[in-house]
Amino acid sequence: MEPKQALADLKDISTEVEAAALLDEEGAVVSSTLDAERSREIARLARELLASADGVRRRRVPVSQVEVAMRAGSVFVVRAGRTIVATTGPEPTSGLILYDLKACLSALAPPLEDAGAA
Repeated sequence: MEPKQALADLKDISTEVEAAALLDEEGAVVSSTLDAERSREIARLARELLASADGVRRRRVPVSQVEVAMRAGSVFVVRAGRTIVATTGPEPTSGLILYDLKACLSALAPPLEDAGAA
């Protein structure tokens, strides 16, 4: 599945997701439901959240998901090679959001360098 379609499907299935962006392995925006400026900002935020979470762990295994809950809403980041970041309103169903974000990443077509490996 192409990134734009994966995000459209995510927004259809996960009604609590207000905005989302897909990032490549280097953290650059591949597709987003936001304009270009906000996409860059949310990508920067996702990279910083993952780096901060990695920094507080004692184990060397990178963090695979982060949730930041605030009164106004939440930010979710899931990393599995590529990264997806999403925002919600207040008090989202966290487990369901994380499941939907992981499913979105899984639905993506493999990266170009992996396409011939199958």
